[in-house]
Amino acid sequence: MITTTNLNEARKQADKLRKEAKPIIILSQDDEFNRKALEIKGLSMLIINENLNQRDYMKQRASGLNEVLANICAEKGISIGIQAEEIIKKSDVEKAKSLSRLKQNIMLLKKAGVKLIFIGNIKDRLALQSLLLTLGASTSQTAFSTKQSF
Repeated sequence: MITTTNLNEARKQADKLRKEAKPIIILSQDDEFNRKALEIKGLSMLIINENLNQRDYMKQRASGLNEVLANICAEKGISIGIQAEEIIKKSDVEKAKSLSRLKQNIMLLKKAGVKLIFIGNIKDRLALQSLLLTLGASTSQTAFSTKQSF
């Protein structure tokens, strides 16, 4: 997984991973970085970074994803990863913000037809599936995301 905030360094690491025939996974940063990172050849997954302290906009959550990015992911076959453990570790107020951002991302991914994958140790898959359905995910999204966790 590529965790750097420098786009040129991310491209170099992606080239190295591509030569080794390994999947290219990038941890998201700000909107500009995410947009340029989606242009990296061979990218298989963009993981939404839950540890960024971004302020929400007036009518939209700063969730690291927007409609343009979701459509690019759909065109290129890039899946979106969510770190379930990072959401669980947060305080109640921060957890509520993360869940509202997740709800927005689910709506965008559902509309664009992008795969959603939960990363980490998920002990209760049925509870996760129920949570996703409550947040507006389709049943096909919940079936895929609970099977594909790493």
